[in-house]
Amino acid sequence: MYNKKVMDHFMNPRNVGEIADPDGMGEVGNLKCGDIMRIYLRIDPTTDVIEDIKFKTFGCGSAVASSSIATEMIMGKTVEEALKLTNKDVLKELGGLPTIKVHCSVLAEQAFKAAAYDYATRHDKHYAALENYSPEEAEHDHHHDEDED
Repeated sequence: MYNKKVMDHFMNPRNVGEIADPDGMGEVGNLKCGDIMRIYLRIDPTTDVIEDIKFKTFGCGSAVASSSIATEMIMGKTVEEALKLTNKDVLKELGGLPTIKVHCSVLAEQAFKAAAYDYATRHDKHYAALENYSPEEAEHDHHHDEDED
């Protein structure tokens, strides 16, 4: 059912934990399945590079694996670069998830966007990718891009 990469990120998740006094923090959840994902960011204010990223996920193995791989994909990028990450990128990097678990990759994308939004709001930053973003709307929109190509 799950490939080796998904199992590895579930059994040995990377970047688990919290960042004290983070520069940005985002939390999203899926009411249907009960998964909750929180992402913490430490960002260099001069370069906008994500120096540290941690996550805490309450959910299934797919949610943990999606969180873990997303943090690896985001670490070291600028906020602008990281905002280009989509759930399809997470799925591809994981080597796929069962169709009924694709929403977990959506949570990873949305949790990062929520954290980036929090950072932008608190530090008076502007990112084109967040222009029409609303954390309240994201909280209820966990179904987009669920159809794999």
